[in-house]
Amino acid sequence: MRRDILKTGLAGLGAVVVPGIAVAQKRYGPGADDKEIKIGGISPYSGPASSYGTIGKGIKAYFDKVNAEGGINGRKLNFISYDDGYNPSRTVEMARKLVEQDEVLFVFNVLGTPTNSAIHKYMNQQKVPQLFNATGATKWGDPKAYPWTIGWQPSYQSEALIYAQHILDTKPNAKIGIIYQNDDYGRDYLKGFEDGLGDKAKTMIVKKVSYEATDATIDSQMVDLKASGADTFFNITIPKFAAQAIKKAADIGWKPTHYLNGVSASVGATIIPAGPENAVGVITAYYLKDPTDSAWQASAEYKDWLAWMQKYYPGGDLKDANNVFAYTVSQTLVEVLKKCGDNLTRENIMRQAANLDHTSPMLLPGVNVKTGPDDFFPIERQQLQRWDGKNWVRFGKVYGR
Repeated sequence: MRRDILKTGLAGLGAVVVPGIAVAQKRYGPGADDKEIKIGGISPYSGPASSYGTIGKGIKAYFDKVNAEGGINGRKLNFISYDDGYNPSRTVEMARKLVEQDEVLFVFNVLGTPTNSAIHKYMNQQKVPQLFNATGATKWGDPKAYPWTIGWQPSYQSEALIYAQHILDTKPNAKIGIIYQNDDYGRDYLKGFEDGLGDKAKTMIVKKVSYEATDATIDSQMVDLKASGADTFFNITIPKFAAQAIKKAADIGWKPTHYLNGVSASVGATIIPAGPENAVGVITAYYLKDPTDSAWQASAEYKDWLAWMQKYYPGGDLKDANNVFAYTVSQTLVEVLKKCGDNLTRENIMRQAANLDHTSPMLLPGVNVKTGPDDFFPIERQQLQRWDGKNWVRFGKVYGR
């Protein structure tokens, strides 16, 4: 049940006016009080996207750090996170449980485009913030139609535009093969890429194949792509299948110019399972500092991240960029909650989420978090990088605005 609770901090007295003293009124929505803030989460701790489950675990670990340091304005963060197995019907079930039974103040960083799509209308009908989704679908940036939903990472379409532009600049006669996940996530990337190629998309794209998230392998699709004669490959897959694609291309001797969507750029989740030697030359766009990059490992920012991992998430993979993602998106949420002060209503949560301008230490140089009432795309800058066998090596300019 929806309820807004007004408290003054003076139990039972209501609003009190004392001459010469201003008593600030505390405002609370469901899931918040003087002692805690109840936050909902949904992650694929099992299923085909389970490599992303570390993000949910990392968020919990970051909240543990915050709580150990006194919480936010004296309130502890109570993170209630459920497993949906990357199954949209289960996402709906878990979202209803969080909102209607657990009565969380908001849901945070639910992972996946098809899964978030399944609860998109529900969260907005309930007027519960769907905050900083762990997906770059363009639809999360529509405050007029969906004022209770906001993304976090760069949009898939804007990322795909970068790849399209790079191909047009460096290989204008490319023959392009594409594999994409057959859902909103895959189609969003595909649209951005085709839009970026413009009229040339019809002639440059020689083969498009899709796969389902429930498939066992994509080996047959990779064979078809090689047979098409494509010399350039846009790989729109989650980590499990991204690793398969890289390995299979090596196995069948196909050596296209390979563009990999950034959601699968993790060394630990994708590159190592694929074989680092097989990924040499792969190009991606990213916005976070990769934890395996020696360029960062002497920095104070990396050392702080490492200390957090070692103390609060010792079972986490230090090579997995998803753990940098968890750390950084959690810092964005902490910024929002600090700005809320003692006004912890759902309305104020969204108001502050739409009024950000800050940087986080593990964002790449030149990348920031900025939002406005009409701008629900917090991160809009990223840079191309190429795998050299040991590290992602950044090159070129920082794209975006």
